[in-house]
Amino acid sequence: MLSNNSESKSSPLNTYLVGGAVRDKLLNRPIKDKDYLVVGSSVEEMLKLGYQQVGKDFPVFLHPKTKAEYALARTERKQGQGYTGFSCYFAPDVTIEQDLKRRDLTVNAMAMTDNGEIIDPYNGQKDLNDRILRHVSNAFVEDPLRVLRVARFAARYHKYGFTIADETLTLMQEISASGELKSLTPERVWQEMQLSLADGGANADINSGNPEVFFQVLKECHALEELWPELAVLWGIPNPALWHPEICSGIHTMMVLQQAVLLTDTMADNKKDHKTAIRFAALCHDLGKGVTETHLLPSHKGHEKSGLPLVEKICLQLKVPSHYKQLALKVCEYHLHCHKAFELKASTLLKMFNQLDIWRKPEEFDYFLMACKADFLGRLGFENRPYPQEKYLQAAVKAARQVSAKAFVEQGLQGIAIKEAMAKARLNAIVTVKADCAHLNPNP
Repeated sequence: MLSNNSESKSSPLNTYLVGGAVRDKLLNRPIKDKDYLVVGSSVEEMLKLGYQQVGKDFPVFLHPKTKAEYALARTERKQGQGYTGFSCYFAPDVTIEQDLKRRDLTVNAMAMTDNGEIIDPYNGQKDLNDRILRHVSNAFVEDPLRVLRVARFAARYHKYGFTIADETLTLMQEISASGELKSLTPERVWQEMQLSLADGGANADINSGNPEVFFQVLKECHALEELWPELAVLWGIPNPALWHPEICSGIHTMMVLQQAVLLTDTMADNKKDHKTAIRFAALCHDLGKGVTETHLLPSHKGHEKSGLPLVEKICLQLKVPSHYKQLALKVCEYHLHCHKAFELKASTLLKMFNQLDIWRKPEEFDYFLMACKADFLGRLGFENRPYPQEKYLQAAVKAARQVSAKAFVEQGLQGIAIKEAMAKARLNAIVTVKADCAHLNPNP
C-alpha cells in the first residue's frame, strides 16, 4: 500500500495527516505543527524503516529525515485516575475510525490523505462550519485534562465564532464535580494556563485568541473554583460604581486581562515570556478583594496587601516561574500607587521605586506600568480614557535613574554618605519632574 503522506512516498506505510493541522487547514489558518497517523503498522516495522521511537506510553516516532511525528493508530481504555490512567492498544488491526474516536473534539478528529481527501467519521467538518466545539464520545469524561484543553480551544477560536456545545459543557461540569481535576499535576495545569495567556492580540501569531475566555469557560463549568478558588470567588464581589461601572470584581479582572492583551500585543518576539507574565499579573492584581469582609463592601481598603499571600499561594500551587510571581506581587501591592501617582509625595514615589527595584531592573518597571494601565482601562467605559500617570512615572523613573554615584565619589564622599547623597538627589529629581508634569494631572 502506498503512503498517504507526500513526505514518505517511498515508504510502505499508510499514513494520514491528523488533528489540529487538518482543522487549521480547513479554517485557512497557517499550520504550525503537523502530526501523522500510521495505520496498519507495528513498532517493529517502524524501527526497521529507520523511524526513531520517542513515546513511552504509546508508540510515537520521528521520521528519519524530516523528524515529523508519526504515531501508530491506537485505542485507549481508562484504568486509573487522571489523564495518565489509560492503557493503550496499538496493534496493526486498529482502524483509523477507532483512533479518531478516542480524540477530544470532533473538529480534532479528522484525518487527511496526501491528495486532500478528508476522513471524517464524527462530523468534524459540520461542527467546524457551524463553529461548534463538541466532544467525540462520552469517553470524553475519562480525561480531566480535556476541561482545560476545551477551554483553551474556546479561547483560541473565539474570534472565529466558536462556542462549546451544551452537552459538552455538561460533561465538563461532570468532570469538575467528580474531583478528577485534582489528579492533574500542577505543571500540566500551569502549562495549559500559560499557553492560553500567551495567545491573543490583533498582531499575535497563528495561535492568537482571547485568553479571558479560557478563564470564563473554566468558571462556567465550575473548574475554576477547583483549580484557582481565589480567582473564582471574585465573581459577584462588588466594587464602588464610581470607579467600577461594571461592579463585579470577576468581570473587571477579565476586562483587565483583555486590556493587558491589547497593551502587550506589539511586544517583540523575544519578549513573549514577559508578555505572558504581564497578563498573569493582570489576573492576580485584585485577588485581595476576595477576602474583604462583607460589611465593608463595596470598599476594599487594603486589598493590595491582603492579596499578596494569595498571589504567593497560587504561584506555589502551580509552580509558577519566579519572574512571573515577582511581577504579580509588585502589581498586586502597588497598582493603586500607580493610579494615584499625582497625589503621592515625591518621597513616597521614591520608596515605591526602591521597592520595585528600578535601579537594577528598569525594564520590569515598564511591565509593571503596563499591568497597572490595563487595570485602569479594564473598566466599563474606561477603555479609551487617558492614563497620564504612565508618562509622569516614566519621566520620574528616567530622571531618578540618571543620578549616579560617580559625582559623589569625586566629591570625596564614602560609604553611607554616598547612599544618602544619591537618595537626596533622586528625590530632588522626582520633585522637579513632579512640577514639570503638573499639567498632566487630571485632578489638580
